[in-house]
Amino acid sequence: MTETPVLLVVAGPAGSGKSTLCDRLVAEMPSFSRVVTTTTRAPRTGEVSGVHYHFLTPAEFDEKLAQNAFLEWAWVHGNRRYGTLASSVLDPINAGQSLVISVDVQGVESFRKASAHYPMIARRMTTVFIIVDHDRLVARMRGRAQDDENEIAGRMKTAERELREAEKFDYVIESRTRDEDFAALLEIVKQARAKAAKTS
Repeated sequence: MTETPVLLVVAGPAGSGKSTLCDRLVAEMPSFSRVVTTTTRAPRTGEVSGVHYHFLTPAEFDEKLAQNAFLEWAWVHGNRRYGTLASSVLDPINAGQSLVISVDVQGVESFRKASAHYPMIARRMTTVFIIVDHDRLVARMRGRAQDDENEIAGRMKTAERELREAEKFDYVIESRTRDEDFAALLEIVKQARAKAAKTS
């Protein structure tokens, strides 16, 4: 019996490990792939349109917006836009492919709103929030050595705001080790598939 395809929408503060979890899910479960999102930024060396992102010019992005083709989109760093086309979710799911996407809490809210217009998404979507306690989150951010203390303080403020949204999610993972978090995610996948199978 083929497994019912699901859409897993994962959110959590910076440093929560959400991207690592999504990457591992795709690497270890062939039935899952990443949602290919869309951007107006130029491709970097080695990036392939349709694999890493759908690369659009600002004019093409505007055209898609006018057609209401996006489930969600946002300005990032002031001058670039990123978004998720409905077709990037619906086409793979209709082909039997499960999907995972890592977005911020605003993106998840946009997905929830979009699901009101797309019954397929409403039936297949499961939202997951990763909670990390304050000290562990600060330690992880320092461990990445990518941000100075001011940047970390700013990210922690954002994290506190995001944590208040946790109760709106279908599932919450209280982050511990990478393996424990991944085991929790696999359990959620099992439950999400059971739920989706009932509504198919």
